[in-house]
Amino acid sequence: MICEVREVRGSQAVIKIPNGNQFLVEVAADCDKLKQGDHVLVEQKNLVVIRRIGHQRRHNVEKFVIVEKPRVSWGDIGGMDAQINEVREVIELPLVRPELFEKVGIEPPKGILLQGPPGTGKTLLAKAVAASTNSTFIEIVGSELVQKFIGEGAKMVKEVFQLARERAPSIIFIDELDSIAARRIELGTSGEREVQRTFMQLLAEIDGFENLGNVKIIGCTNRKDIIDPAILRPGRLERQISVPLPDRDSRKEIFDIHTRRMSIDTVNLAKVIDLSEGLSGADIRSVCTEAGYFAIRDERVKVLFEDFIRAIDKIRQSDEEQGYRQMFG
Repeated sequence: MICEVREVRGSQAVIKIPNGNQFLVEVAADCDKLKQGDHVLVEQKNLVVIRRIGHQRRHNVEKFVIVEKPRVSWGDIGGMDAQINEVREVIELPLVRPELFEKVGIEPPKGILLQGPPGTGKTLLAKAVAASTNSTFIEIVGSELVQKFIGEGAKMVKEVFQLARERAPSIIFIDELDSIAARRIELGTSGEREVQRTFMQLLAEIDGFENLGNVKIIGCTNRKDIIDPAILRPGRLERQISVPLPDRDSRKEIFDIHTRRMSIDTVNLAKVIDLSEGLSGADIRSVCTEAGYFAIRDERVKVLFEDFIRAIDKIRQSDEEQGYRQMFG
């Protein structure tokens, strides 16, 4: 029978059998050294541990997270030179040249927190640094982790970090971090207790990392104001990088990136940039795509100034409708 080791006590171990019951049992003399979390083969009659079969995931965690090798380059990101420099300094440099930190005698941060409005390029930054370091990119959405795995969130966090170690160098990207790392409140419901257990496991995993390890954590949130200070303490996600809505110069860079392959007629791009004030990087990308669709619908191969104006109006209207739905359901 396959069981899980819950605790090791010399020549004995506390095991959990498949039905959930736990027993203190003997460990065979020739059995490999055991540790908590190992899975073992036991004799079905007297439950003596015969052999360790290693750590087995209760869930196939790779089915529930996005694991990829991104191809996003720094050149695909416009208007964020300051943020790019910070991310490269904190995440890329320790992964590419860890010997520098050993020689200087300092410990690089284990991770960073990217905070700012939706669509400003936080995920792009994380994917670009994963690509530049040839790291495995493991993406978790905090809200889905809690909603899908009631009673199992903490175990899933542990398994995600185990996967990251196996696929190192790797970057764990936690989107919607505020959904599992919000300020702690009275634990009245089972859902709140589940969030708390998941959060505590996340802190335990971050604290357990070697400082010069080749696994880094990038948290992402639109609501830094509700993030629990515990995860922002030194040794955790101590470096916080703000990713605001793009200013005019940044919007020009983003437009240049997304229009460089477009077939554009004579367009007053400066006017388009002025009219796009308040739009995020993701919105600007959508504007370029929609402008192209307007040309296709009119059976043209050139995108006109009017196409961009109509596209901006459409994106603004879509953003307003989405904001209304979020406010009033």
